[in-house]
Amino acid sequence: MNRTGKLKSSSSELDLDRPNIEDYLPSGSSVQHERHGKLSLCDLLDISPSLSEAAGAIVDDSFTRCFKSNPPEPWNWNVYLFPLWCCGVVIRYLIIFPIRILVLTLGWIIFLSSFIPVHCLLKGKDDLRRKIERCLVEMMCSFFVASWTGVVKYHGPRPSIRPKQVFVANHTSMIDFIILEQMTAFAVIMQKHPGWVGLLQSTILESVGCIWFNRTEAKDREIVARKLREHVQGANNNPLLIFPEGTCVNNHYTVMFKKGAFELGCTVCPVAIKYNKIFVDAFWNSRKQSFTTHLLQLMTSWAVVCDVWYLEPQNLKPGETSIEFAERVRDIISHRAGLKMVPWDGYLKYSRPSPKHRERKQQNFAQSVLRRLEEK
Repeated sequence: MNRTGKLKSSSSELDLDRPNIEDYLPSGSSVQHERHGKLSLCDLLDISPSLSEAAGAIVDDSFTRCFKSNPPEPWNWNVYLFPLWCCGVVIRYLIIFPIRILVLTLGWIIFLSSFIPVHCLLKGKDDLRRKIERCLVEMMCSFFVASWTGVVKYHGPRPSIRPKQVFVANHTSMIDFIILEQMTAFAVIMQKHPGWVGLLQSTILESVGCIWFNRTEAKDREIVARKLREHVQGANNNPLLIFPEGTCVNNHYTVMFKKGAFELGCTVCPVAIKYNKIFVDAFWNSRKQSFTTHLLQLMTSWAVVCDVWYLEPQNLKPGETSIEFAERVRDIISHRAGLKMVPWDGYLKYSRPSPKHRERKQQNFAQSVLRRLEEK
């Protein structure tokens, strides 16, 4: 069966990991007594307050689970394993971590001693300057990956500089960009960050054509859309990389793709990223930890292991809308990386869903419950 045939509406996608609804019905409920009778949606929701609360809880859980980091099961639970775990902590923090700090420091020294002269002295030779800066940025990203002992396996042809193409990838952490950037100097569209990350964005990463936005500024959307259209038309511009989910997801799910990347009238090249959590969880929960803390977590782990797939380029089909195009590409990425698709907007992570939105999701859930009960 064609994978595009698997795309479903938002209501049907709520079936993901859905529990048994009978567990939420109180004993003696008229739904159980009238299972074979005629039920209306209002009857189903009004039968018991506990059912409405259960529907809300399940809908909320299907959303929040996309942004939760699942801690690994503890294994140092007995007298035989605990000493081994202690040895591992000593090795990671007192031996490996200082070596990684040294590697990263050496990388910054080499990078800055080369980047600053090139950026200042070759302003009249833009093509040569951009080429050297592109190589230096790739080199610095390689030092970052080395500081985590990154074990990255790339599948598919390496991206090349061509006009009218855009690369889209699922998003787990800001290190997604670093892992992809060490192979190809992408120009990425990214949320503007404060602190030292923001300083790098406004200086070094500007040299590869990156585009920044602030999701709290409504006018930024129009400016970013215009810059995107201009960038994809340039023959010598670095390949454009977009994370259309708009936020970091925990590498178990994919949330809805924003349609902006699919309205540019160009070829879309999907990129799937899957992390192996054998040594560390690469998911960055920006609401709970800073990026500096996240990097320290990676640098004190044994290794960061992941696979990257450069998938077959896709084009808009006749009669296909940009939203359908986005969902088709999301399905391709999710299938390759083994991720589950959920019908949620990632921006809801930053603002609690409105009562109207929650009610609509509860009604969709109740309709699916009603169908199951009528089938029985």
